[in-house]
Amino acid sequence: METIINKEELAYRKAARRVKELKGFYGNLTSYCLVIPFLIVLNVITDASHLWFFWPMLGWGIGLLAHGVNTFGIGRAWEEKKIKELMEEERKNSKTL
Repeated sequence: METIINKEELAYRKAARRVKELKGFYGNLTSYCLVIPFLIVLNVITDASHLWFFWPMLGWGIGLLAHGVNTFGIGRAWEEKKIKELMEEERKNSKTL
């Protein structure tokens, strides 16, 4: 019975962590989509001869891309595999003690 509860609790914690990651990414994306157009308009209204909005758009865009890759992409399968490997190792060590 204890094992079932632990598995359920583990699954819940994993799901909660995933939701937190997704929420963080979508919050970052929403902020980007609201702030960057504001900066573009501000830049064009104040001094259209010097377009500086590209710099924050580029910097934040690179950060957003990295956040997206971390949330959805490349490292996800490796991370899951490593977690399972470490959990299996811990299970084997607890049986030998």
